[in-house]
Amino acid sequence: MGLFDDLSKFLESRLEEFLRNNPHLELDALLEQLREQEEDTLKLIADLQLQEKRKQDEILSTAQEIQRWHIRVQKAKNAGREDLAVKAEEREAALLRQGNQLWGQMQGMKERISQGKELLKQVRQRRQEVQAKAAQAQAARTKAQAQQRMETDTGWWSASSSYPSSNKYDDLEEKFLRWETEAELEEMKRRMNQ
Repeated sequence: MGLFDDLSKFLESRLEEFLRNNPHLELDALLEQLREQEEDTLKLIADLQLQEKRKQDEILSTAQEIQRWHIRVQKAKNAGREDLAVKAEEREAALLRQGNQLWGQMQGMKERISQGKELLKQVRQRRQEVQAKAAQAQAARTKAQAQQRMETDTGWWSASSSYPSSNKYDDLEEKFLRWETEAELEEMKRRMNQ
């Protein structure tokens, strides 16, 4: 097991290093994670809504049984059959307790559905934020690449020039973009884990 653990740790560290060097891929991975979380939340909500419907059906069925036994209590009392009336009242009371328990379970499911919908809203909001950051990062990369191509095509960066090499400035720009993107990613991760 130790060999597999060591290999797993090594691969994780290499992956983290690779993602640090390619922040746009980290954004893509985060987007995929959020998509999966959204999908799972939608499935959970659908499952809870199905369970809620089943509880409603059980409650309705129990209410009909309560009504049936209530009528039987009255019939037995009217016929002077106290022995049957007492047993029917006990059955009616047991059904009322069962109905109350089912009602409580249904209310709990409604609360969980509400929490699921709130979670879904938060996941969608975070996904939009990450998509915006990914689009921003893509635009910055595209701009930097276009600028680099333009400078290469126009020959502004000739070695005989007395001005500093623009590639140094492009490198600096790229480093700052990467650093800013990583900081924003860390902030988003921190907010997601709260």
